[in-house]
Amino acid sequence: MLHSLLGAIPSPSSGSVHIGPLRLNAYGLMIALGVIVAVRIAGRRAEARGITDTEGFGAIAMWGVPAGIIGGRAYHVITTTESFRGNWVEALYVWKGGLGIWGGILCGVLAGVWKARRMGLDPLWVVSCAAPAIAVAQAVGRWGNWFNQELFGRPTDLPWALSVSASAAEKAGHPAGTTFHPTFLYESLGCLLIAWLLVRIERRTRPARGRVFLLYVVMYTAMRFFIEGMRIDPARSAGGLRLNQWVSLVVFAAAVGSILGWGWRSPQAKEGSTVDDHE
Repeated sequence: MLHSLLGAIPSPSSGSVHIGPLRLNAYGLMIALGVIVAVRIAGRRAEARGITDTEGFGAIAMWGVPAGIIGGRAYHVITTTESFRGNWVEALYVWKGGLGIWGGILCGVLAGVWKARRMGLDPLWVVSCAAPAIAVAQAVGRWGNWFNQELFGRPTDLPWALSVSASAAEKAGHPAGTTFHPTFLYESLGCLLIAWLLVRIERRTRPARGRVFLLYVVMYTAMRFFIEGMRIDPARSAGGLRLNQWVSLVVFAAAVGSILGWGWRSPQAKEGSTVDDHE
């Protein structure tokens, strides 16, 4: 087979990272690293636009990040309740994986918007600054799935196929030695591309407040629809599509409709404004 000649992406033998005497959960570490990088990027973008400084954006993140984790976990638990029946305490085991992006983005953004308003900032400019940073955070966080050997795609013999442990392959319903599409890698690279495109498009077109975030939603949902279709982990489905594919379609349509309805470069937008018109 081709992958046997060119090799495959190996999976870590452990879901932990050892730094000297410290033993850190790799999934949580990837999430934390993604958050740190994202706050730094968003803070620098906000400073460059005169919206707030890095410390101010950090204050917003102090509310948005925990809310995003809670929302992401809640979405995962609600959509996979069968996995927790009889042992609901495991719903709290975030470090074992299981953060639904839709719940995370919704709750994280709502909390961030609330805090931005409390600080007298325009929340639409805040989410515009955060959009590329969120994509980068997702790119980093997806590597937690690699450490956990989870959420991979269909079997494949491609040179970049993912090799997992015998137990992980058998749990997915395939014999030991089967290699799979590394969907975590596809999404990680896709999110980095989205972040780059958002910055490039923003610089060239100077969109109105909030539009960059909507464009992030459009790009991510389009990508996620196809990557979700490759995954083989158990999921609720209807009409031949997985639940997250249906959610992607609905959110994609809503974001596209918002851009078309509000326009990309609103003449009413006050470029660089840091407060709402009514405040």
